[in-house]
Order: sequence, then C-alpha cells, then structure tokens
Amino acid sequence: MRTRHTHNPQPVLRGIAACALLTAAAAAAPAQAQASSQGEAEAIVLRPLSFFKVNDLEFGDIIASGTAGTVTLRPDGSRAATGGVTLAGAGGEPARFAGLGSFNRQVNISLGSNTIWITGPGTRMRVRTFEIGSTPTAVLSTSPTRFRIASALGNYNFPVGATLEVGANQAPGDYSGTFTITLNYL
Repeated sequence: MRTRHTHNPQPVLRGIAACALLTAAAAAAPAQAQASSQGEAEAIVLRPLSFFKVNDLEFGDIIASGTAGTVTLRPDGSRAATGGVTLAGAGGEPARFAGLGSFNRQVNISLGSNTIWITGPGTRMRVRTFEIGSTPTAVLSTSPTRFRIASALGNYNFPVGATLEVGANQAPGDYSGTFTITLNYL
C-alpha cells in the first residue's frame, strides 16, 4: 500500500515561489548511432516574505494486516510502525517547505487543521500529530508556533512529519489528501 499527502501551503503573505529543477537524459550510444531525449526545466523566483512547498509528505510503502496500526514519519525522515502495520522498503519522506524572509525576523507557523483524512480505494485514513523539524522538534497545531529566521540571507526551510492511522485490512492502493500550513511574518 502506498500513502501520499499533497500539501498546499497558504501563507498570509504569499509571493511567487517554486523550486529550481533541471532534468535531462541522454543515452550513451556508439559513434554511428544517434539518439535524443527531452528534458524539463523549471525555475522559481522568490519574493521576500514568501514560502513554498519543496516536497510532499510521503509515508512510503506499507503493508496492512488484520490488525490496525500506525506509521509515524518523523521530520528527520525516520519511520516507525505500530500494531499490524509493516514498513516495506526504505520509502517515505517528510514534507519540506522553504521560504525567504529577513534575518532575525519572527514567523508564526500553524496548521489549518490538527487532523486530516486521506482517501483512496478503501476506508479513509486519518493523519494526525503533525510535527515540525525544529530544534527541538515541536508538534504543530492550529495555534501558532513561533520561530526566528537565523540565516543572514533570510532564507529558511523546515520539514514536517506526521502519524498515519492505518485500519485493519486496509485496502491496497494510493491514498492522498491535503493539509494547509500558514506562516505569518511578524
């Protein structure tokens, strides 16, 4: 079973944002053969006091059983399972967000909801206990948590993990949902 969350950050102050990505592939071939391939290129130009999603929260591949359980994906990328859930492979990664503010500026971060539901081919699953990778890590909620931008350039990034509740005999397939992260620059 594969689970995936798509995240839509909606900051109070928002600008144009995206990740820089360049991919290209070419096949090695003998001197007489010719091959070509297409690649994609993207760029995002940040506006001060903005942030964007770098990657989605991905719980990775899991195997359900006749017993309910959980999968916890921590902000550092480590995974743990309880109950009748088995982790399959090394997959899974926390959501990651990045932004641009100014050195020493305070920022409040909060969630749109403490619990979300992800849906797929079987019974919906609950995602809860969102955790931001800070020092120390902190559980995120609808009440704002404050952090200070420590980079002299004003750039920052942070990972977000969570806990997934997997039902007994959960149907295999892809499950997805969304959560909202809000940043208020003070």
